[in-house]
Amino acid sequence: MIFPSLISLRQANNRKGFLSAIVLVFLSTLSQAQSSVDPASIKDKMQWFADAKLGIFIHEGIYAVNGIDESWSFHNKKITYADYMKQLQGFTLKKYDPEYWADLIKESGAKYAVITTKHHDGVTMYDSQVDNLNIVKSTPARRDMIKPLFAALRERNIKCGAYFSLIDWSNSNYPGFLKDSSRYNVHDDYDRWNKFRAFFQSQIKEINQKFKPDLWWFDGDWEHSAEEWEAAKVRDIILTGNKNAIINGRLQGYGDYETPEQNFPVSRPAFNWWELCMTANNNWGYHPDDTNWKTPYQVITIFTDAVSNGGNLLLDIGPRADGSISDEDVYLLKELGAWNKRNGEAVFNTIAGIPQGHFYGPTTLSKDSTVLYLFLQGNISGSVTLKGLQNKIKDITVLGTGTHLSYNIVGKISWSKVPGLVYINVPKGVQDKYVTALKVSLDGPVKLYNGKGGL
Repeated sequence: MIFPSLISLRQANNRKGFLSAIVLVFLSTLSQAQSSVDPASIKDKMQWFADAKLGIFIHEGIYAVNGIDESWSFHNKKITYADYMKQLQGFTLKKYDPEYWADLIKESGAKYAVITTKHHDGVTMYDSQVDNLNIVKSTPARRDMIKPLFAALRERNIKCGAYFSLIDWSNSNYPGFLKDSSRYNVHDDYDRWNKFRAFFQSQIKEINQKFKPDLWWFDGDWEHSAEEWEAAKVRDIILTGNKNAIINGRLQGYGDYETPEQNFPVSRPAFNWWELCMTANNNWGYHPDDTNWKTPYQVITIFTDAVSNGGNLLLDIGPRADGSISDEDVYLLKELGAWNKRNGEAVFNTIAGIPQGHFYGPTTLSKDSTVLYLFLQGNISGSVTLKGLQNKIKDITVLGTGTHLSYNIVGKISWSKVPGLVYINVPKGVQDKYVTALKVSLDGPVKLYNGKGGL
């Protein structure tokens, strides 16, 4: 544990002892992190995630009643806490149809879905036996939202993820509350903090036992350290109940993959596995005043960019308080799904593409690297160029239509090892209405020239 080691730091009476203690803390922390994560076992269990490419995020909670910011609206004092919690009485789920939700997710092409089991407001979306602040006991919905959705998803072979906020601003034993006020300081009242730790860990055990999530999507870890959260213990609790569960990177270093939020990384992240989580408009939950919807073209170009860089896209929707889903969310998921039906070969079960500079656009590769997929953004016709390809091309086709394309090689000198430029002829009429995917079949695993030209 890190916290007791910090006590030894304070007890160091000289500079040499202090520095030695720092080294011990660092080595101890590193050892704990490494011992809690077995690289071989992680690689095996992460394979489905690496192949999945697309997930659907669902933020559903009492904040949908007034269509306001989820939890943050009272924390940031846009609304009083009392008024925020009055929304409990308007949360009905009267139109909630988990089978329809699962069908829509399936139609989108997504291979996994992540839904809020508890946001920072502390309201659990299932019948928790740990706390009465849940939608079964405290709202007119009177029903568990998680269990039937997980069942419907699993019937369709879709992996199930549980979003869980470590933060709980409603719990009297949690230090944080409003942005400019706290209930207490952890280091001044560790007994009270231990009560909260026992509480939230009991909820994690409960969710693990009830629903056995394939993936845990934690949030809020920034408010406390790994030691304070007992992150290593939390990881052990989950994996003891389900050894194949995947944990996102918001557990203070004890997760399996990283999940940048909203903003797309310009270059490929330096993680083995990563996922971009992004909203369909500007907000996570239902916001009737937010009409800044992303277009299918925008979502698909972002999606192909993520996959090209070895990542996934977790696209968020925010249902209404009655459980219905807005027409805009439905349209976006259906259009994304239709594109995936036409072009999914270039996305699912692939690996990251070739380095930037060889082709000006996103690319992916088949797992054996003998097929290169090129994504053409916009209504491109004419010629597109591949640079530095040493392989012989067996065939080039347009996914969705099967049209065979011609190409020519320019600048190849017989006595030089430098490959020529490949110009692929893309005629009008073969383009996808959003993003066109070309399938380039090679004579073997892709080989690229990265020299400076010349002899």
